[in-house]
Amino acid sequence: MLKILTAAALVASALLVPSAQATPDWHVGTPPLTTPWTADVSPTNALPEYPRPQLTRPDWRNLNGLWEWSAAAPNEAPPIGRTLQEKVLVPYPIESALSGLQMHEDRMWYRRTFDVPAGWKGKQLLLHFGAVDYDAKVWVNGVQVATHRGGYDGFDIDVTSALHAKGPQELIVWAEDLTDETYQPIGKQREVSDHGIFYQGSSGIWRTVWMEPVSTASISRLQTTPDLPDQTLKVKAETTGPGGLDVEVTAYDNNRIVGKTTGPASTELQLRIPNPKTWSPDHPFLYDLKVRLIDRGKVVDQVGSYAGMRQVGLQKGADGKLRMALNGKILFNLATLDQGFWPDGLNTAPTDAALRFDLEQHKRLGFNTVRKHIKVEPDRWYYWADKLGLMVWQDMPASKTDAMPEPWRTQWKSELHEMVEEHKSFTSITVWVPFNEGWGEWDRTETGQVADSVAAQDPSRLVDAHSGVNCCNSHGDSGRGNIIDYHAYLGPATTTPTADRAAVDGEHGGFGLKVPDHMWFGDGSAYEMEPDSATLTRKYVENQANVLRSAQQCGISGSVYTQITDVEGELNGFFTYDRRVPKMDFAQVRTINKQIVDNADGSGAGVPDPGPGTPGADGIHFYPLDGSGEDAVGNNDATLEQGAVYGEGKNGQGVVLNGAGQYVDTGAALLDTTKNYTASAWVKLNKVDGAFQTFVSQDGDRDSAFFLQYSGQDQRFAMSFPGIRALAPTKPNPGQWYHVTGVRDVVKGELKLYVDGQLVATKSACSLDSGSTGNTVVGRAKFGGSQVDFLDGTVDQVHLYDRALTDAEVDALYRSGR
Repeated sequence: MLKILTAAALVASALLVPSAQATPDWHVGTPPLTTPWTADVSPTNALPEYPRPQLTRPDWRNLNGLWEWSAAAPNEAPPIGRTLQEKVLVPYPIESALSGLQMHEDRMWYRRTFDVPAGWKGKQLLLHFGAVDYDAKVWVNGVQVATHRGGYDGFDIDVTSALHAKGPQELIVWAEDLTDETYQPIGKQREVSDHGIFYQGSSGIWRTVWMEPVSTASISRLQTTPDLPDQTLKVKAETTGPGGLDVEVTAYDNNRIVGKTTGPASTELQLRIPNPKTWSPDHPFLYDLKVRLIDRGKVVDQVGSYAGMRQVGLQKGADGKLRMALNGKILFNLATLDQGFWPDGLNTAPTDAALRFDLEQHKRLGFNTVRKHIKVEPDRWYYWADKLGLMVWQDMPASKTDAMPEPWRTQWKSELHEMVEEHKSFTSITVWVPFNEGWGEWDRTETGQVADSVAAQDPSRLVDAHSGVNCCNSHGDSGRGNIIDYHAYLGPATTTPTADRAAVDGEHGGFGLKVPDHMWFGDGSAYEMEPDSATLTRKYVENQANVLRSAQQCGISGSVYTQITDVEGELNGFFTYDRRVPKMDFAQVRTINKQIVDNADGSGAGVPDPGPGTPGADGIHFYPLDGSGEDAVGNNDATLEQGAVYGEGKNGQGVVLNGAGQYVDTGAALLDTTKNYTASAWVKLNKVDGAFQTFVSQDGDRDSAFFLQYSGQDQRFAMSFPGIRALAPTKPNPGQWYHVTGVRDVVKGELKLYVDGQLVATKSACSLDSGSTGNTVVGRAKFGGSQVDFLDGTVDQVHLYDRALTDAEVDALYRSGR
């Protein structure tokens, strides 16, 4: 009976692999850092595991191990029948220490021979390449059998017609990788690391190479899609060879059959699984599958696979905000940024245990999600995410950061859709992310079209069209996809959902710590460096507490902390780059992470209660600014600073300011900026140009908590937070009095601006309003730690309220002339 490898048996598949032989002219390189698995790698055990967990056959041969290698000249003929002088350990990229070369070449040759087992006679022979970066050509016995472009997707070749009847078979591979000399998708790779956010590239063969025998008619790809509401698993077995064949699919819970269906090959079949066990991070249950290809009652091919039953979607919480959901329930996606680089193997993990390690640490730390950042991993990485229970946001690898020209746009889109096609059946993947921070983006409308095309290709998952749409090279929000995603360092982001899109923090954090003897360059940086592990842990816990606040108050339903490990010069990991040193107190990390997952549930709990505030038309403080030196309400003195003087105001006297350092200091923090508040003033500007001028603000540690202002950038009145402005629609006139009022509503997460009693702008501005302890001031602001935006004009009748005034109250205040 033909044996099928189930998901549970995959780890043991290494027993099927023949050992390569070490030779005295090869040795492993010396990386700046080694991992706990570096010494486990040798020519006899280079990634021996079965590489394709979702379509398994028992009869196969691993071609990893020592290959001959040499640099290649442009347009050079293949070295058919010629021994190459150097050795390389496949599948480690040539720049890596584990390859034994530790060098870069734009073009290269690989060569080896192999024997076809006698028992495979009469079968078709398939060669499988997990990935070759970037362009590849393949020859078998002097016959060119394939070309392929794309560094992150695999390709298969039927080489039967090129085989000799007996004896050794010659296999030659040419690879070209120009990395950032072109616009090919490269993710974070660069030919030369910048010691910052871009890393040493990986060239050539970097995933497992293997071969297997198949019948003339065989299963070439298996696509599975769970339909949880219908208790059905959709299964499509794509086949090669003659048509008219049938497929039988059987699902097992351990060894118990729970469902079976039969139908035509290469069509979508409905496999009913009554009362299915659902897959989730807490209970990552997987069904084993056996799929048989049948020709007139005879089984001609049989493969093993697995699948999880789960549903990904969006759902409104009790607070009315749209959130990400799994299996019909809101579940906060708590993730790290996982870049997938290794100091010994670069793009390739040294061993399968190492590949699994990073994912296991996510579970240990209390995360339920991984953002696989602009890299595509080998299939076994996704298998471990499926098995361990981690949701995956899968990024498409970016090209260089500037806009891609044609024909690279077409190539990039082709590779994007191939990535989706190759990974549609992995249960763990819940979100596709085409663009990151605008890298390579060329047109906002087409970004939306790309997101739509991915959603059409795979409607079973969510699409995050553009992670970090607020950042960097972004062309702005296309409005497409299921998610709106902001990045904020140190953050977290306070993105707000829309009627049809959930909101997430796609990147935040980045707190760093130097660990001597465990740094790639002997030094490095982070968004904020800390002096010791205790401080780093405290900063993380405080930052994650704000993630929970953002989830409860603003409605984010996912967050991505940067990052699981250090990478080269980036020192902001939970682990050092070599995975040897944990940098935080993991018990505290897990505790705060669990609080987020348990309490970011859309229930409305944690939304601030600002209270009713103090009634009355004059508010908690009213400054007539008439020269008396004392306000009418609140008994606080106002001090005129830097030579400011009283002069003719809107109602009696006002304060005349010269725009060059003069302002009014109230001497105290008059507003609780964690709650609702309103600030109002009569203002007359001497000039309306490109300079910012602030009327009322309250100092924070670095920036003002709010700015009631004239925005020089927009040349309009505004009620603002840093980077967020509720803007009036028209430019004011110099020398004219205006009544300007700004309202902060923390429950609705809004800033409102009124001019002359009329509401002119409302801006969604959910923010983790912090208690500003600096003084409330008139006529300037604070930004970046400095006093800025001095008013050139006259201000009068300043009111401060500890509540959000209504439209009617603002209009009445304006009409009163006060």
